[in-house]
Amino acid sequence: DVEDAFRTLKSTLELRPMYHRLEDRIRAHILLSWLALLLVRIVEVHTGESWRKVRDELQRLALGHFSSKNGDLYQCTEITTKQRQIFAAVGVEPPPRFLEIQPSS
Repeated sequence: DVEDAFRTLKSTLELRPMYHRLEDRIRAHILLSWLALLLVRIVEVHTGESWRKVRDELQRLALGHFSSKNGDLYQCTEITTKQRQIFAAVGVEPPPRFLEIQPSS
């Protein structure tokens, strides 16, 4: 229903009025808002969870950057079972545990 969609745009996505004067910018803003709503709905349908629950769970992921005299390491937090289920439900590969290892030169 259209009214529910606008309610979602305002509450779940926290969209606020944007004032654009140029038609191209207005159209782009509407398109991006619509795409955001579409992605939220796809995630909700595929996971069976509310967007808020999915977002809260995925926000627990973090990327750490560790430096030493031997080089730099970029490491993702360990993926929980719930996060793995969310990624699988939407057909996205979870991030690897180690994203990048850069030895010192």
